[in-house]
Formats: sequence, structure tokens, C-alpha cells
Amino acid sequence: MASHKEFHIPSLDGIRGLAALTVFVSHALYRDLIPGGFGVTVFFFLSGYLITTLLRTEHEHTGQIRFGRFYLRRIYRIIPPMYIVLTSSVLLALGNVVPNRMTLDAVLAQYAHLTNYYYIFVGQQNFAPATSVMWSLAVEEHFYLLFPLMISLLFRYFSARRTAAILLAVCVAVLAWRCFLVLGLGMGHRYTYYATDTRLDSILFGCIMGVWCNPHLDRDRIRLGRNAWIALMAVSVGVLLFTFLNRWHDFRETSRYSLQGLALFALFFGAVRYHHWPIFSWLEWRPMRAMGLISYTFYLTHVPCLLLLHLYTDFSRPVRALLGFIATATVSALMYLLVERHMSALRRRLHESGDRKKASPGAAKISDAVSTR
Repeated sequence: MASHKEFHIPSLDGIRGLAALTVFVSHALYRDLIPGGFGVTVFFFLSGYLITTLLRTEHEHTGQIRFGRFYLRRIYRIIPPMYIVLTSSVLLALGNVVPNRMTLDAVLAQYAHLTNYYYIFVGQQNFAPATSVMWSLAVEEHFYLLFPLMISLLFRYFSARRTAAILLAVCVAVLAWRCFLVLGLGMGHRYTYYATDTRLDSILFGCIMGVWCNPHLDRDRIRLGRNAWIALMAVSVGVLLFTFLNRWHDFRETSRYSLQGLALFALFFGAVRYHHWPIFSWLEWRPMRAMGLISYTFYLTHVPCLLLLHLYTDFSRPVRALLGFIATATVSALMYLLVERHMSALRRRLHESGDRKKASPGAAKISDAVSTR
């Protein structure tokens, strides 16, 4: 089993970069053709998998999950870039650089990670300009307020398989909730797409892979031949294509996210376990990995960059898209060098300080029990 220190999967950097590019191309060029929302779903799945793998590894090594460390790592990762981008957008609005109808209550909701529910019940017109994409960060932050406690209890009292089954049952419950909202109450896209209670299963599917059949941690436990995985991944691609092409409203607002989560399970497994295969190896190319490094700020800043180009240039849409990509990548690289890299160093020091603390004998017994299930 890989140690916590060794946990880095280059192919996932490429997936993160690909998801960011999908969202960008959708917003910049082909909103009706490129499924930008699927890029967000990929981010959700990836976040669930990575964080659950880290929590599981910590629990197996120490017998516990240190909640304070977890939330500090989240703060170091999420807050600085988000607040810098949000504050910059507020300043642009106050300086009348971009047109806006910004209101104090809307901006405070964004700072408080309530962007998604404010969007649902009030609208996005009063946000800081070009910051509505922060709804997805709100979904993640709401989810991770309770998930560490939940997974800690599950790790303590249940085997990995039963833990995965419980998480899957929650995914089924979320699907049933979406069906009730859409088919029973007539709720539409604004709620089912943006609300935490209707989108948390997209994160949970990644959590399930972190717990059970983890391609990074459970290499010796998974017995499935190469051809079988190729066939399974081919089916998964077909399922994804079906979810993209099926335009029936009720399907898109209910079952679409569930099918995409199931399909991503096989594809992520392949990208991690068989990253050397030609169909996945390009994810580890240096440009893709570099894109992955800056993907968080790239996601946050691409809409403001596109908006400024739209307001202050007369270029054609493809040219604006190209310039928007260059501008967004430049801003994101600077943010990575000046902010994110230093926050990452703080996270590593936090982790290393925790690793120097020896686990108690009781914790070691718990760790052994969990690792053998």
C-alpha cells in the first residue's frame, strides 16, 4: 500500500486540466455543443476520490482522522485564490470597469460560500461580476463540512465494502430526491444543477472509489483482466455519450448525474491503474500536468477574463477565446507562483508535522483492522 507521502497521481493532474479546458471551451466558444457542466462533474468526482483517499490513508496509518488538520488543508487550498478573485471582481465593479448590479447581500453570500443557494432563490444578477462559477465551490464546501465526521464513523464501525455500500445508498437517495423534486414538485434545472442536496452524489461517487476498489491503494485486491477493463471503459464512454445526447428534460435533471458518476468510476480507475496505456498516457504530458496545476484558479478567472475581452475588444469570438485562454493561463500561473505554491507548502508542513506524531497502540490496532477489511 502506498504511503500518504507517496500519494500523487500524475494522470489526475491531466484530468483536472482537461476538465478545466472543457469548461473554458464551453463558455468561450461552444456552450450548446461542449458539455461544460460535465467538466464540473469531473471536478466533483476527482475531489471526492482524492480527499477520501487521503482521509482513508490517514485513518489506516493513525487510527483516526484529525479534523482540524483537514479543515486547515481545505482553507489553505480553497480560500486564498477564491477570495483574491472575488475581491478583485468587487474592486473592478466598484471602479466601474465592468457593468454590474452588485449588492452587498449577494457578495456576502459569496464570501460565506452560499453562492449556489443565493443563485437558486434570488439569481446571479447581484453577484460580483463574472463570479457565478463559485457555486460549485459552495457545493464542495457544504459537503466537506460533514463528510470527514461521517467517513470517520464509517471507517470505525464498518468494513470498506459496507462503507462503500452506505455511500452508494446515499447516492440512490439523492437520485430519488431529484426525481421527487422534478417529477413531483416540478422543480427545474436551476435547483437540480446548483443545489448541494441535489449534486452531492457527484462527489460521493468519487468517495466510493476512494473507499472501495481504489486503484491507488487496492492494487493487490482487484482481480480483473485487462480486456475486461477495456470493455468496461468502452461501455462507460457509451454511457457518457448517451447522457450528452439525450435531451429529455426529466432525464437530464434526474438520472443524468447518476449515470455519469457510474461511468466516471471505470474511467478514473483506468486512468490511475493503467496510466501507462496510450489512451491515458497523454494525461501525463507536461502541458496537461501544468494545466492541472493551475486548473483551480483557471476555473475561477476564465469568465472575468472573457468578460473583459468582450467589453473592451472588437475581436471575433474565436480570437477572443484564444486571447482569453492566454490571459487566463497567465493570471492562473501567477496566482500559482505567488499564492497557491506557498499555500501548498503550508499544507505539506502541516501534514509532515502530523506524520511525526506516532500513532498510539490502540490506534495501530484500529489501523490494522481497517486495512485488512
